[in-house]
Formats: sequence, structure tokens, C-alpha cells
Amino acid sequence: MAEKSKNDPLYGPPLDLSFKCLNSVEEAMSEEPRAGLRPLLRSPEGKVCSRAVKLNNNILSDLRNFTQVMDFFLQDIKLLSWIDLSFNDLSTIEPVLTSFKDLKVLYLHGNGIPKMSEVDKLAVLPHLQNLTLHGNPIEGEKGYRNYVITVLPHLKNLDFSGVTKQERGMAKLWKRTLSRHGKRTADD
Repeated sequence: MAEKSKNDPLYGPPLDLSFKCLNSVEEAMSEEPRAGLRPLLRSPEGKVCSRAVKLNNNILSDLRNFTQVMDFFLQDIKLLSWIDLSFNDLSTIEPVLTSFKDLKVLYLHGNGIPKMSEVDKLAVLPHLQNLTLHGNPIEGEKGYRNYVITVLPHLKNLDFSGVTKQERGMAKLWKRTLSRHGKRTADD
């Protein structure tokens, strides 16, 4: 397998649409991405060559037309592997997020997600390694961290904190206990 070059255009800096006071994802299409330390890399067609998107610190309550808007900006949305939706007004984990099978990092902290069962939707993302959900109402639920690690056993970090071997062991035990009592987790 060929080694990835630092100059590979797919590894450009994130498309940064944070702090734009966006009420909807569609509004981003009339915005210019924020300038970062490194300039955005663009394809000959003018699309951004990146695997990462920052939509944090906006006022988004849903992700309607997310795929279409990402396609408007990005050269290849199938390669999207890092999405920051922190500090918005999301109350659910939208199904569109599960369509990005290469997703490795998903930041959802500081939103309004009230049900732990929302996490179950993410079980279909085989490469998800880093997830943040702190600052959502579910964080206050008993067994929150254990539940998330049980549903997403491949996570390496939850809420910017590494998942320990002990937590993985407890999650396996909890999963066995739940299945003996007829309760299901997302990957059963």
C-alpha cells in the first residue's frame, strides 16, 4: 500500500464553518469558510480538499440537507472522517451522520441530546474512535459512560478521555448481564 504524502490534497485543513451563527446547515452555503493557519486546499473545480468539517458553535437544531451542503463544499464527502458539531442545539443524533462510514471523530458535546438510546445509532460506524457527548443531558444519566462504551466498544476516547481496559471489561460484563435479562444493546 502506498504511503500517504503530507502533500496529499485530501489531508488539507478542515472546512471551518464554526462561529457563523448558522440556524440551518443550508445557510453555510452563503458563507465563506473561516481562514485557518494553513490555507484551504482546493480542487481544480474549487471544492475544498479535506476530510474534516467544523460546524461547531452555531445554532443548528437539525442537520437537514447536510449531505447536499457538504457535497457543495467538499471534493469527496465519502472520505469525511472528522465532524465537529459541538455547541449547537441538536437534540438527536441525526441518521445522516451514520452515512459517513469512514467517520473516526465526532464531536457532539455541548448540545441538548436527552436520550442515551440516541447513541445506539452510532453503532453502525465501524471506524468511530473518538466521540464527545459531555455537556448533553445524557451525561447526567446513571451509567452514561459505561452505556456508551458498551454500545460502541471500538471507541478509544470518550469525552476527551481515553477508554481504559477496566472500562472495556466492565462494558463486556454489562453487555452479558443485559443480554441475560432480555435487554438489547445496539450491536446485539
